[in-house]
Amino acid sequence: MSAILLKRVQTLVSMVDGEQPVHDVDVLVEGNRIAAIKPSLDAPPGASVIDASNHVLYPGFINTHHHLYQTLTRNIPAVQNAKLFDWLTNLYEIWRWLTPEAVDISARVGIGELLLSGCTTTSDHFYVFPRGVTRELVDVEIETARAMGIRFHPTRGSMSRGKSHGGLPPDDVVQHHEEIIADCDRLIAKYHNPEPDSMCRLALAPCSPFSVTTELLRETIRFARAHRVICHTHLCETVDEENYCREMFGQRPIEYMEENEWLGPDVWFAHGIYFNDGEIQKLAATKTGIAHCPSSNLRLGSGIAPIPRMMEAGVRVALGVDGSASNDSSSFSREMQMALLAHRVGTAVDAMPSSRVLHMATRGGAEVFGWPEIGRIAPGALADIALFRLDRIEYAGAMTDPASAILFCGAGARADYTIVNGVIRVAGGELIGTDEQRLFHRANELTDMMLKKAGGQI
Repeated sequence: MSAILLKRVQTLVSMVDGEQPVHDVDVLVEGNRIAAIKPSLDAPPGASVIDASNHVLYPGFINTHHHLYQTLTRNIPAVQNAKLFDWLTNLYEIWRWLTPEAVDISARVGIGELLLSGCTTTSDHFYVFPRGVTRELVDVEIETARAMGIRFHPTRGSMSRGKSHGGLPPDDVVQHHEEIIADCDRLIAKYHNPEPDSMCRLALAPCSPFSVTTELLRETIRFARAHRVICHTHLCETVDEENYCREMFGQRPIEYMEENEWLGPDVWFAHGIYFNDGEIQKLAATKTGIAHCPSSNLRLGSGIAPIPRMMEAGVRVALGVDGSASNDSSSFSREMQMALLAHRVGTAVDAMPSSRVLHMATRGGAEVFGWPEIGRIAPGALADIALFRLDRIEYAGAMTDPASAILFCGAGARADYTIVNGVIRVAGGELIGTDEQRLFHRANELTDMMLKKAGGQI
């Protein structure tokens, strides 16, 4: 059995209920589990030993909302100042040219950024399926995630309402609901592993209320519950979405989702900016989860979700970096910093303390995914660990509270070590087994190819 001994951890943030950060302890990993946390542990024969005397150690962070394919279309000038619906309409013209290689390379970029920022488990919402593509694109993402060693919770997204039926996406990237459900069935059978130490679990994820039919929405949730997988979608991200739901369905978005059986502990929504107080209470009562994506919400001018009110009401809230074309980054530590700062205006300066951010980044994600073996550092928990080195200039003068230093100081901290399932995936601040420069150049070549196919008008 492989083992890793983290020696003399300066500050350990366990995220176990009732525990405060502790200092100068050792953490022993055996196989894919945390075996012991004590001062002065001995290294087992053959163990890798890491000097963590200048490090803060956290449970690996959990990203609950992303669109990995969008790493190829960030920082596009024509949509730098666009709001969501205009942003989508323009970018669909590029995304319709996705290829299997583009999906692989974009996933490598996004997963690489996540690992480098201490994220060990990520979801992904893939919902663009151009006609004529010969390989199954969700399969490509899963294979890439497996190769890079991140714990993966992909969602089989879907769009069935194209432009000709009142939706936003072009008709050639949407699918019929029967085709969608058949592929959901295939993917669950092939990849979904519900075991506690699984490296891949599936979820089902219609894109949004304005891109799928009511029939598909209802059929998806029933199919998911029959197969014991969870469900995800975007909801209440913009005022435009609210107006669309009122005009199309005669209901507010959450009323429409409730009517179609989309509330419960097996559902989580991305964003949730425009919930009112009564809807927040309903989310809490039904244990419906929220993926908070502050960078994307600010970048698109969508608004700031009432996360402090949600957390006070008992809503399960996690963090998501969202798509890299609306965030322009997949850095999870940057997202944590944004969550810390965004809620201090218009509410109260103490509305979002660092403890709440850390909870969203770890335990919150584990709760939303229904995965208690991750999101904490304790004997028996899965060995998903993020180590950040603090003896750097950006943390000088910040050691009165080492547990919060990466949130208040620096800009998007890079992990020194990231360990997933007991395997070191980042060492010395570098991805193991990935040539970042080569990946950078190939990603930009693919972006140029897609832009040319889209007519170069973007």
